[in-house]
Amino acid sequence: MITTEVKQKIQLVEGKFTPSEAQDIVSALIEEKVNFHKLQRLSLCEGEEGINTTYDDSRIKELYVEKRIAKEFITNAREEGFNVRINGILEITFER
Repeated sequence: MITTEVKQKIQLVEGKFTPSEAQDIVSALIEEKVNFHKLQRLSLCEGEEGINTTYDDSRIKELYVEKRIAKEFITNAREEGFNVRINGILEITFER
């Protein structure tokens, strides 16, 4: 896999948030990615019984683990009286 320089950066999230706001943002972003993989899996399975969906299945599981970890982290911030800073940059590159 050969990548070139970053062609575009999109600032998805940037700022300081209350723990509740941060939890909403992180949950929404992760759930959107989970839904993407669920749709990919459904699309693969359409008309193809027994198709290999291992990648999407494992990625969904990974995302749920990350969501749980983020929730624990943000809960800790809430308990300690902190706000949460989120910096989410999407980098897009070309590949061959």
